Amino acid sequence: MIPVELLLHAYRHAVFPMAMENGEIAWFSPDPRAIIPLDTFHVPHGLKRTLKKTKFEIRIDTAFEAVMRACAQRDETWINDVIVASYVNLHREGHAHSVEAWLGEKLVGGLYGVSIGGAFFGESMFHEATDASKVALHALVERLRARGFALLDTQWLTPHLVTFGAIEIPRLEYQRRLGEAVEKECCFADARQVGEDSQFLK
Repeated sequence: MIPVELLLHAYRHAVFPMAMENGEIAWFSPDPRAIIPLDTFHVPHGLKRTLKKTKFEIRIDTAFEAVMRACAQRDETWINDVIVASYVNLHREGHAHSVEAWLGEKLVGGLYGVSIGGAFFGESMFHEATDASKVALHALVERLRARGFALLDTQWLTPHLVTFGAIEIPRLEYQRRLGEAVEKECCFADARQVGEDSQFLK
């Protein structure tokens, strides 16, 4: 397991871990770095229609590990058991969070990431119902805006993230913004229900 202190130190210095195919943990600091500017987040028309239907219930931190394991269910994944255990531990210490989309009592989409000061580092997302992960991302941005966050990191740029207004900036510029953001006093979650998803831990 990666120690909490090491993970927090890495994120504060623009570095994050990923599991390789051989199971080893490698560390990355992309240049350029992708972010979604919170003040220019774009809501596509299709998502606007979904949001009007209020189809999904958004919950925070009620199924953190379930979200992680769902994100790992793909042909190529960097989320192995070491990564899961490390981030579940980070979650229990109050530094990692999940934003979840539910249909009734079924988890159908969501995302997870790390929160330090006024910075949120998005790690991965998944969906089992159309637009579920998009609704979770929208809820994340609304929460970050409401709580005074300054930075939403997405690591690398993808065509999917571009539709929400994601951009690339040089690593030096990212480090400058990061340094300012982590010094802010922001709170992602006021009350957390720790341990509810412990049955998923292996």
